[in-house]
Formats: sequence, structure tokens, C-alpha cells
Amino acid sequence: MDVGIVAQKDNGRAAYLAADLRDRLREADVGVVVDEATAGALDVEGVPVSAMEAVDLVVSVGGDGTFLFAARGAGGVPVLGVNLGEVGFLNAVPPAEAVDAVLAEVEAFRDGGMTVREAPRLAAECAGWRCEPAANEVVVQGTRRGHGGGVGIEVRVDGSLYSGGHADGVLVSTPTGSTAYNLSERGPLVHPSVDGLVVNEMCASGGMPPLVVALDAEVTVTLTDAEEAVVIADGRDKRTVEVPAEVTVSTAEPPVRLAGPSADFFEALGKLE
Repeated sequence: MDVGIVAQKDNGRAAYLAADLRDRLREADVGVVVDEATAGALDVEGVPVSAMEAVDLVVSVGGDGTFLFAARGAGGVPVLGVNLGEVGFLNAVPPAEAVDAVLAEVEAFRDGGMTVREAPRLAAECAGWRCEPAANEVVVQGTRRGHGGGVGIEVRVDGSLYSGGHADGVLVSTPTGSTAYNLSERGPLVHPSVDGLVVNEMCASGGMPPLVVALDAEVTVTLTDAEEAVVIADGRDKRTVEVPAEVTVSTAEPPVRLAGPSADFFEALGKLE
């Protein structure tokens, strides 16, 4: 078995725990690789985070941002999150239990397989290109928000018109992402057990309220009344599109695969400010 470790960058505590995990896994005759940033902190050889697709389990040490970074590199490989952050919707394992939790997954793998949960990813398509799959949300918005900015929109779900008008943009969120950018845009919280997507207009003039649609729904955003707009996946993958344009958002493969114990959603909610 091979395990990859991704620790929060520039966090001494995360690096220390990554080093401990690496040593304990090697003692258990497990192959271990670490991402390049973690390798620099540990003064060992590292691999690009994209190489995590080649291991059997990825361990993320940090906050939810570190987990999402690790999951992007992991592709369909299960990820176990160790929580050094404040909230921890994705990272269920406290630092004191990290070694035992990871070794338990190693034993489960050797006994025939780990118990893994799945969370959806989203991708946007427009004019022949497709964005990087997003675990939290895809945002389609004008190049500038606020007064004098925004873009004309029409929002359709499976071809049926839901809303239209002028808005800063439209956000489509997974249940995982409902507690992130979606929440700051006054979208609803969605329990991770719910198979649905949130369609949330951002500062719309006379728009409709946020809508939860089926997980397999196709959300189409038609853009007008601007020269350009942007499509942003998880706040990282950003594409500029010329308007008029039509952007389609739907679920993408592979889903995020989560190993280890489940986080307590309601306990994590209590930590939100």
C-alpha cells in the first residue's frame, strides 16, 4: 500500500504531524510520498500534488482548504482529513487521533478495502472548454461586481427557465460547498447526505430565491449585456468568456472520495462565526 501526505503550507504544526505520520507508516511497511511543499518543510524528496493519483490513500493535514487542495491532486483516490483548522467540515480526525486513524485505514485496506464516502464535484462548460472539477462551487459572474458591474443572466434548469435579469452572477454549489461561498451569498445550508445542488443568484435585481435542484440537474446560465464574464471553479480555476455566452454547469467525475470517520456536520456548524 502507498499513502500520500499533504500538509498545510507554512504551518509548523502540520509539518511536524506529517513527519510523525510518515515515520509511523514506514514502520508499518507502507510506502509514503509527500507533496513538494511538505517535502520542503521536512527536507525530504517530494512529488507534485497531481502525483497523488498514484497512491491508495491521501492524508490531508490542515484545514478544509488543504483538504480541497489534496483532493484536486488525488482525483478519485480516497482522502482522510486531519483537522488543524477552525471548523473542519471535511476533516473529521483530530491531531491526537491522526496516527491511529491512518493506521486503521491501512489495516482496512489490507483486509480487503476501506469504507469510503463520496461527495459530488461540479464542472462548467462553455464554447468547447471545460473547467477543472470543483468540490465546492462554480461561479459565473461579471468581470466586476457591484454598481456598474455584473451581467445580464438567464438561468435554466434542465432547459426550463427559472430566473432572469441583471445580477453580479450565479453560483452553483455542491452540498459540501453550501457552507462556503454559497453561505456568504445567503444561500441555504445543505446537509452532506442530501443529493442536490444549490443555484444561487448573486445580488440579483428582482431575481428568484436560491433553489435546490437534483444532483443530476443541468444548470445553464446565458450571459448578456456585458463584454466579458468569468467562470471560477473553487476560487482557483478562472476562465474569461466573451459575452454573449452560454455556460453549462453539471456534476463531474470523479467525485471526491472521503476515508476515515465522518465529521459531525452540526458540531462543525457551531464553529461558524
